[in-house]
Amino acid sequence: MTVEDYNKSVNLYSDGIYRFILKNIKNQDEAKDIVQDVYEKLWVKSGDVSFDKVKSYLFSAAYHTMIDKIRKNKRITNISEYGEDIGFYSGTYNDLNEVLTEALDRLPGIQKSVILLRDYEGYSYKEIAEITNLSESQVKVYIYRGRLALKKYIGRLEVLV
Repeated sequence: MTVEDYNKSVNLYSDGIYRFILKNIKNQDEAKDIVQDVYEKLWVKSGDVSFDKVKSYLFSAAYHTMIDKIRKNKRITNISEYGEDIGFYSGTYNDLNEVLTEALDRLPGIQKSVILLRDYEGYSYKEIAEITNLSESQVKVYIYRGRLALKKYIGRLEVLV
């Protein structure tokens, strides 16, 4: 990868990586630090990463760096603590984005991450599997369970609108 390719990758993908991390950890400073760490890792490995694969590399590195920070800060929760019931939405909001954000925050970390990668960033199941080191079937299961939990939490859309 050339310096021009590196700069082009910063222009093309840094905002998307920042949004993805920020949606997961809700801390702007840590999200900026993670983005910076990811691009530092890319700079070190610039000879090994081709420009065609840089987007996948960046999101994968960002995901793993985020997980490491979460574990370091001991904020990770066990998926089994959530069980099958994440609760029901009972408030009366008119702002759908606020409701969706609140619902996403109630999901276990891995479900939230794969849903954000699929629905917000537009990655395929295969790309998400590569980024998260899960199998494609695991990714599909986490997305399915997460969407079910979101649907259960939000309820019927007509009630919100």
